[in-house]
Amino acid sequence: MPRVPLSVLDLATVSDGHSSGDALRGTVDTAKTADDLGYARFWVAEHHNMPAVASTSPATLIGAVAASTSRIRVGSGGVMLPNHMPFVVAEQFALLEALYPDRIDLGIGRAPGTDQATAAALRGVSPYLTVEQFPDHLRTMIALLGPEGISGLRATPEPVSYPEIWMLGSSTFGAQMAAALGLPFCYAYHFAMTSDVDNALRLYRDGFRPGVRDTPHAMVSASVIVAETGEEARFLAGPSRVMFLSLRTGRLGPIVSPEAAREVTEGMGTQYAGTAEEVVAGLDALVERTGADELMIAGTMYDPATRQDSLTRLAKAWAA
Repeated sequence: MPRVPLSVLDLATVSDGHSSGDALRGTVDTAKTADDLGYARFWVAEHHNMPAVASTSPATLIGAVAASTSRIRVGSGGVMLPNHMPFVVAEQFALLEALYPDRIDLGIGRAPGTDQATAAALRGVSPYLTVEQFPDHLRTMIALLGPEGISGLRATPEPVSYPEIWMLGSSTFGAQMAAALGLPFCYAYHFAMTSDVDNALRLYRDGFRPGVRDTPHAMVSASVIVAETGEEARFLAGPSRVMFLSLRTGRLGPIVSPEAAREVTEGMGTQYAGTAEEVVAGLDALVERTGADELMIAGTMYDPATRQDSLTRLAKAWAA
């Protein structure tokens, strides 16, 4: 039985001793590797005012990634809609779709992607940018990206194709919103293995109404590191444990090296860290358990070369 498609989520993480430019160039290089290896999608996230993350503007980074690749779909995982007016997002992604037809994904999230003070700086004093208005803004954005637009407003003058819109979430809210609008849904399982992915996907499938799609389509993300040996993979997972703890304690900083993280043994870190065979077995079990139609591979690593090696090992084992 053929396995489900694999995709890649990248945060353009900034490692200790490196610049934001280094991180962004590493993301583009990783996207090229994913393109060559046959991964289905390459998504970048939206985070703000975080020392370890350079991916602040998904639309800008997507343009750079799409220009440097030839086949892979490129998108946002995701745009945090409460930070933006719907028409702005619709225009940005309509433009990307015009440049790279049938290759652009627009993943939408509800969280701010930052702390409350930074969110306030992003949104200013606008009464229109609130989490409470998210459902209406999502419907508006979907309509603006459609062939009819809204009240004379259209995201692009003469579209020949449209971005693929996804709802993202790590709770049942996102699942139910995706079901109500007939959207494909990506569950952020990489946040924590203790999350309620099973209930969220059940609610999504049971409540699905045809809309943007005729049938439900679910993707699940997972944090993965593949290496030659299990011991090496666990060593390379050290920076992810440090980042997990820093997020919980509020002591944020760049991604540390595996050597610097050697003493940190607690914290979730990477969910699937091991040899290719071990990780594939874990991901096979995740697909069987959740019924996922696709998997999105995340992972915090110190350098792009390690990430690219991990993706290469996984792709070869997944296709075997």
